[in-house]
Amino acid sequence: MLFSPMMTRRAACAPRSADMALQRFLLDALPAAPASRAPDYTVAQTDQATTLQLDVPGLAREQLQITIEGAQVQVKNTEGAPRLVNRAWELPTAIDAAASTARLENGVLTLVLAKQPPVSKAVELTVH
Repeated sequence: MLFSPMMTRRAACAPRSADMALQRFLLDALPAAPASRAPDYTVAQTDQATTLQLDVPGLAREQLQITIEGAQVQVKNTEGAPRLVNRAWELPTAIDAAASTARLENGVLTLVLAKQPPVSKAVELTVH
């Protein structure tokens, strides 16, 4: 005789972010993950910055390398990290690296990428 626990899911109960991060981590470990699964990142934009949140459970801040070049940002792991991360995004505007921040909390990397203010390239000519 086999007994198995009965699982129920309540529609009114939303999953916690840590549960969702663990689920995405486990789905990444499968050799053939379904193509219809949700992405492991979210993007939000304001007039001043773009906020990018990426799930990286199991990695410490020393194991992450973030590179900003122009309008591109790349996140990858360093050697010896227990998990492979290699993602890149290109934003519609250039990124101000000095005003941008990165924070790792509970396996979620949050990048606040400040938009570079437009620089006028107009040149004034003098009349002789």
